[in-house]
Amino acid sequence: MKRGLTGKYVITTTLGESVKAFVPNPLPPDPPLEWTGNRRKLLEAATIALGRLDSITLLLPDPHLFLYAYVRREAVLSSQIEGTQSSLVQLMLFELEQAPGVPLDDVTEVSNYVAALEHGLKRLKEGFPLSNRLIREMHEVLLHKGRGSNKSPGEFRRTQNWIGGSRPGNAHFVPPPPEYVEECMGKLELFLHDETSPYLALIKAALAHVQFETIHPFLDGNGRVGRLLIAFILHKEGLLSQPLLYLSLFFKQNRSEYYRLLDQVRLEGDWETWVDFFLEGVKLTASNAVDTAKRLLNLFYQDEKKIQQMGRQASTVLRVYRTFCERPLNTLNQISEKTGLTFPAVSRAVECLRKAGIISEITGQRRNRVYAYEQYLSILSEGTEPL
Repeated sequence: MKRGLTGKYVITTTLGESVKAFVPNPLPPDPPLEWTGNRRKLLEAATIALGRLDSITLLLPDPHLFLYAYVRREAVLSSQIEGTQSSLVQLMLFELEQAPGVPLDDVTEVSNYVAALEHGLKRLKEGFPLSNRLIREMHEVLLHKGRGSNKSPGEFRRTQNWIGGSRPGNAHFVPPPPEYVEECMGKLELFLHDETSPYLALIKAALAHVQFETIHPFLDGNGRVGRLLIAFILHKEGLLSQPLLYLSLFFKQNRSEYYRLLDQVRLEGDWETWVDFFLEGVKLTASNAVDTAKRLLNLFYQDEKKIQQMGRQASTVLRVYRTFCERPLNTLNQISEKTGLTFPAVSRAVECLRKAGIISEITGQRRNRVYAYEQYLSILSEGTEPL
């Protein structure tokens, strides 16, 4: 349905020129979303796929194992959309403090994303509401060091920003003037907590994401926080016991359509086409995450079988191997600390794993060597190649 402009234009002066800034109407859409048979089927398919994803925690011996790796994969993808070139391996090397030659600004940015996500999760587990305060806290963590640290971390903007173009006058889109931001975000928060809303959590997440991107409440980091918001809404609303749904890969692969549909919502009020796109993304992303988890489970099963055939040393090698299931990059010292095994015992076990083709050394150095579970990393890294 084309409702027309979903907000109003306000004339504002920025950098000495007069521009039209867009202030969105509060959610929900008016008139309400139309529900065709096809849209209902899409919603049902996306909900079933999410249910399968949530049940993956029953299959995995440790769901946090998958969450650790998947969060980092998402951090890489979400940051790539903003222009960083860091890879998953570079991020994990950075976390090991073994990252020679890694573009420091890029990998710091991705590491900040992981920290912001983990901060938000911790706060929700403590019973803190999904609110503007939490969003600002996560933003503060996201920009606390590296690029963007001078862009008012944790604060809604007090100056005008714009999207695309070299200045506001030739921008692709100009979000609300700063004096409207607090009110717009307050109304978005009310929508998220409206218990009388007829919209299910998935639809709420779809609508809220567009609204957040349209308000663009921060000077930097809006895209990353806006994508995180989707996972947090689904987690908070009980659709996912762990926030395992991240749409960055889908948005990355469909960037032109994603931005076109955001414009179409703002200019024409066509929420339905956006919702269809979003639900398709949820269905594909959730299904792919389930497939990834199953492939990892199969990899672990096959490699454990190889290890169990190693005779007397099998139990020690298995203990070392499981540290690679938790963290696919490790040093000998770290493995020794995690397992309580002596350094020589760890060295022998790692050599057994290397000879079996399960892990490999990736630095080529004689000292401070880093060992990688490359098949695990290969599965996780699919689609994370820099843009």
